[in-house]
Amino acid sequence: MRAHRAGALASAIALLFIPLSSLADGVSVKLDFSDPAGSVFPSDRYTVRDWSHNTFRRVALPKPDCTVRVSDCQDIDVINTLDGFSTQPRITVPFTADIDPATVNSGTVFLVNLGDTLSLQGFGHKVGINQIVWDPATKTLAFESDELLQQHSRYLLVVTDGVRDAAGKRIKPARWDDDEDDRRLGRRGNDEYLRDIRDASRIHPASAHKIVAASLFTTQSISADLHKIMRSIKQSTPAPVDFMVGQGASGTVRAVFPVAGISGIQFKRQVGTAPTFTTAFLPTPALQVVPGAVGQIAYGKFTSPDYETAGKIIPATGTRSGQPVPQGSNELRFQLFLPSGAKPAGGWPVAIFGHGFTDSMYGAPWTVASVFASRGIATLSINVVGHGGGALGELTVLRAADTPVVVNAGGRGFDQDGNGTIESTEGVSAAAPRTVAGNRDGLRQTVVDIMQLVREVQVGVDVDGDGVADLDASRIYYAGQSFGGIYGTMLLGVEPDIQAGVPNVAGGSITEVARLGVFRPLTGIALATRTPSLINVADPSGIAFNENVPLRNQAVVVNSVPGAMEIAKVLDRYEWVQQSGNPVSYAAFIRKHPLPGAAAKPVIFQFAKGDQTVPNPTTTAILRAGDLADRATIFRNDLAYAANPATPKNPHTFLTNIGVAAVAPYSVAAQTQIAVFFATNGAMTIDPDGAGPIFETPVGLPLPETLNFIP
Repeated sequence: MRAHRAGALASAIALLFIPLSSLADGVSVKLDFSDPAGSVFPSDRYTVRDWSHNTFRRVALPKPDCTVRVSDCQDIDVINTLDGFSTQPRITVPFTADIDPATVNSGTVFLVNLGDTLSLQGFGHKVGINQIVWDPATKTLAFESDELLQQHSRYLLVVTDGVRDAAGKRIKPARWDDDEDDRRLGRRGNDEYLRDIRDASRIHPASAHKIVAASLFTTQSISADLHKIMRSIKQSTPAPVDFMVGQGASGTVRAVFPVAGISGIQFKRQVGTAPTFTTAFLPTPALQVVPGAVGQIAYGKFTSPDYETAGKIIPATGTRSGQPVPQGSNELRFQLFLPSGAKPAGGWPVAIFGHGFTDSMYGAPWTVASVFASRGIATLSINVVGHGGGALGELTVLRAADTPVVVNAGGRGFDQDGNGTIESTEGVSAAAPRTVAGNRDGLRQTVVDIMQLVREVQVGVDVDGDGVADLDASRIYYAGQSFGGIYGTMLLGVEPDIQAGVPNVAGGSITEVARLGVFRPLTGIALATRTPSLINVADPSGIAFNENVPLRNQAVVVNSVPGAMEIAKVLDRYEWVQQSGNPVSYAAFIRKHPLPGAAAKPVIFQFAKGDQTVPNPTTTAILRAGDLADRATIFRNDLAYAANPATPKNPHTFLTNIGVAAVAPYSVAAQTQIAVFFATNGAMTIDPDGAGPIFETPVGLPLPETLNFIP
């Protein structure tokens, strides 16, 4: 039976190569290889051989007129450093005339995995399609793969005659001609490409339809750089962290302070290059959520390798034979909360807590430290790349019975755009002309910094200077909120020595997070500042846009919005370039398919229904990619709001919102779930409100794939 199917497919593919004159007139897939928009895309025709990569190839997209489409050319310069196509691709299929979009589904158009390029893992797996758009103006069909594709793997896209034309007739096989432009540009020749497609005919799921067009493409490597960097860090023995970072009346002092002796901590944050500062007090009352649970606050420093250039890009290296090279090093500051009471014999178990976008280690980590400490868990944190203000910021620790101590605040922001100010996230994203990379490498560098911090805990963290480690190197955990959940998911996928983790309100990709939620204006700014601008909505703001892309599982969209298809293409390119900084890409490494040298980790994914900052479809993308729905806890903000309208409509900060009376009990409950999970080394997962309705543990199925915003 399999041989029969293979022969049938080979015959069907052979039809693609016969002269057009021998076929009956009718609609077919357009195949103009002089422009990626003129043929099925993605396709390995737009690659060249590169034996340094896991895929054995590198992308080689042609450029448009760079005097007109400046931004497109800048994007392509970055895209052409990648070793393959997106693992969540927007696939486009142009036709010679109109089709009936209602006939497009996962039975008539689909993908087949031809296997990992290094191991053949995944060979034969069929993948459907979703988020389908038909654009009558260009006669182009666009859609996404129904699931995240496997990294550095070959896929065959199959279009069958189950797709009908506007008159209800089956579409016809397409004509494949050799393309002189391919040879001139050094792209893969037609003969080689057609041979590869013929070879692919040996693995084709049973179908009631005949193939009329096909495309072969190879997905990019995702984990190569961070996995190599992780191994390099594990092989090193860094100098221990240094707590002698305080400046007191008598000189340098150890920056370790009993909470009971602190009357306040003033944060002088650098916000301008003049320099200018803003001043505020850190939320010391937050440490009394569980009174007396936190015994000490400590500050220190360590050195972490910096893989980013001045333009905030990690240079591309061969994903198979290359090795990322540090561009320098960073002296990083950390903050540590130690529990009260007797230290365990092996030291305190420690949770590294990652803060969110625009926040710093002086925000969210303070709100969880008390509950964690009440369960015997220390809390450790650093600032994310580009966060915490400028490097001249300071903390002044005011002590009730002693003189103040000044500590450098460890700000990692800088004036990237040269306007004299240092914004709350300035320095986390790539600088022009490589802005298509977004915060991909800021996220990856933050993961590197935390992996280095894990190594420091393993070397030994001696807080009080008595020669004995005060943190348990065998019990290192991770929790993080929002942005901290995003890079935390990446971290959990590549760092083998974290025992358990709890990402909170994480989602991906960042492109999708911004497009669908409250950060949408940032996407509008990015589109407005392109050359030429892609803004297609007349609005006083100048940044409103309409990309007309459906959510998952929604009906096919017939596009009537001018400019929407071009916006969708550009957003897909952002996502493509940023895939190695996308938490969705790392989800499978946590439990389903751990990377070499790692084991499956116990995790909880906390999220909230109707999150307006990290919308639900971006969280469910992580859960689907990692098969993690059974490890998800959802906060039912819809029910909480119905019970008490003082509950914020946007539940994004439900974990840390201890200052709002309507939500504070839920915050403590969610924190307690994390603390118990870590205290039991990932063995016990409690429902935060027990038998109550506000939390679901695990989340009820089906997953919430719509926005669910409270109006």
